[in-house]
Order: sequence, then C-alpha cells, then structure tokens
Amino acid sequence: MNKTLALRLLPIQSDIVRNLTLAIAGSLIVAGSAQVTVPFWPVPLTLQTLAVLLVGGAYGARLGAATLALYMFEGALGLPFFAGGKSGLFDSKLDYLFLSPSMGYVVGFIFAAGIVGWLAQSGWISSLPRMVIACAIGAAIIYIPGLLWLGTWFVETKGMGVANAAIAAVQNGFLPFVLGDVIKSFIAGFALFASWSSSKA
Repeated sequence: MNKTLALRLLPIQSDIVRNLTLAIAGSLIVAGSAQVTVPFWPVPLTLQTLAVLLVGGAYGARLGAATLALYMFEGALGLPFFAGGKSGLFDSKLDYLFLSPSMGYVVGFIFAAGIVGWLAQSGWISSLPRMVIACAIGAAIIYIPGLLWLGTWFVETKGMGVANAAIAAVQNGFLPFVLGDVIKSFIAGFALFASWSSSKA
C-alpha cells in the first residue's frame, strides 16, 4: 500500500506522536464541520460528510476510522462536538433513554473513513476519477447504518410500522442530503487527489 497523504505532509518520526496529533486534529475538524448546519428534522444538514471523507482519504484506513471513533467518543463524553453543539448519545427530547436519530450516521462516519482511507492507500488517491468514486462510496456507506437506525428511531419513538418507518427514513434521512453528498464527494476527491499530486513522494 502507498503511504498516506498525512504521512507525507506530517513526517514526524514517532508514530505515536504523529497519530495522536492527527487523530485529535481530525476529530476537531469534524467537530467544527458539524457546527455548520442547515436545520432539517430529524437529521440536520452539516459539512461533516466532507470532513469525514477528507480525514479518511488523508489518514488511511486505520487512523481514519480511529479518528472518527475518537470523535464519537468525545461527543459521547459531553463535549459539544455533534451537530449544533450537541453532545451525548441519547435523544434529549424524549423522557426515556433512547439513542438520538442521527447516531447511525455518526457510526457510519467510522466505516466511511475506513473504506475511503483503504481505497486511498490502495492507490486510488493517485487518480482523480477513482478518488472521487472512493469518496462517493464512503458517502454512500454512511447511509447504511444511518438509515437503518433512523428507521428504528421512527418505529420506537413515533409508533410507525416498519414499512412507514422505512419510507420516513428515506424521505427525512436520504433525499434531502444525497445531492449535497454527491457534491461533497467531488470536492473531497479533487482535494485529496490534488494534495497527493502536489506533495513530495
């Protein structure tokens, strides 16, 4: 596998220092992107997908996934890192403990960063079309746990049947975001390819 873009740009000798620095920086970047929001219900529109794709593609599979896991852990601990400055894993609007409707997407971030990072390390980052495709794959992966969880949330909190919950999940958790994620995939793929091409081997 190729070296990662992050290793090219931050050639620190100590793996521990470099990885820790990158993981913290990456989690802060994702947290910052989460605060750029357009209010949608029940899942807000943010720049997180763009940040996740960039972190995964630049960091590689293992560090990319670990960085997004760190981000989720930081938000779970109470840091205001989720969309709109929120924190915690549970839906604060309910009078009982139940995971928030967007938590499936946060889990999806981890898988997306991992697969985009793996594809980038496998050489896709050296080709603009393939890197854009890699980012599109990553963006699509986010929807798998995101929609599965959102459908479950509709069933458990709104009393919907499975079929209606699935329709509601697609209408509220996919259709409003898919065009934006296509655009973000192009932006992330181009940025990663351009950064790789202009960096020293």
